[in-house]
Amino acid sequence: MNRTRRLRKKENIRRLIRENRLHTDDLIYPLFIEEGKGIENEIPSMPGIKRYSLDTISKELDEVIQLNIPAVLLFGIPTAKDEIGSETWNEQGIIQQAIRFIKKHYPDLYVITDVCFCEYTSHGHCGIIHNNDVDNDATLVNLAKQVISHAKAGADMVAPSGMMDGMIATIREALDNKGYPDLPVMSYAVKYASAFYGPFRDAADSTPSFGDRRTYQMDPSNRDEGLREANFDDQEGADILMVKPALSYLDIIRDLKNNFDRPVACYNVSGEYAMIKAAAEKGWIDEKKVMMESLLSMKRAGADIIITYFAKDVAKVLKEQL
Repeated sequence: MNRTRRLRKKENIRRLIRENRLHTDDLIYPLFIEEGKGIENEIPSMPGIKRYSLDTISKELDEVIQLNIPAVLLFGIPTAKDEIGSETWNEQGIIQQAIRFIKKHYPDLYVITDVCFCEYTSHGHCGIIHNNDVDNDATLVNLAKQVISHAKAGADMVAPSGMMDGMIATIREALDNKGYPDLPVMSYAVKYASAFYGPFRDAADSTPSFGDRRTYQMDPSNRDEGLREANFDDQEGADILMVKPALSYLDIIRDLKNNFDRPVACYNVSGEYAMIKAAAEKGWIDEKKVMMESLLSMKRAGADIIITYFAKDVAKVLKEQL
């Protein structure tokens, strides 16, 4: 008889044969930075996550550094919005200010910027609207302006999230032509039109004023299409390929890991975070164990990098285990 239980009898042997492990080095922590002063407001649908202004964010960044989390992903919430999201390339915009602030005071922290328009447009969509839909090619022109502005401010990496066709080629060309050939691009390569984004829209004030994003984000029913999307971005020069969301798309993470010789990232999104927090608050689950198991499933599926609102909590658990 085969007795696989022999290697499960004690914790030490389980440790010795463990196939996948979470590490602090796997984590990117998203941050919401709002234009203004004195802002430190918890997001009701995302317990423990806050929106900060630059004059209040140091305490949060100090903790990120203390926990040895290597990178942050920045989202900006501006005071001014317009039809085209022109604040995204304003040299004095909130993201540009945030990049400079962090690189000055926390020079060793790796700063990644979300590159999109939904937080900056008056209509909440991810680009320029023509005929009640996002105009792909007109939006690409403004994406190039946005990434160059982030690069000038000192970003370490840009992460385009709008799912525009040709966005990686446009961004790579713009960066190369403006003297930033070494700035890497992490593409939201396979991003689904998911119901799991709800709390994020509260966090970033990015709910569309009409319609939805199904004409540019992917249909949750489709798997093969994810490989096509990732292949385009791979060919266009993306340095890292991302899947978003994570938990409901573990098969897609594995597809990318099996088919591309690039690092694979996944985004453990706001709805995934909020569900665990809400169930734990009710006493229905063990928050720490479910959090760790959920993120471990992403590693097991093939993710090299996990973007998660749990980053600080995970880092604390991992420190306890040392």
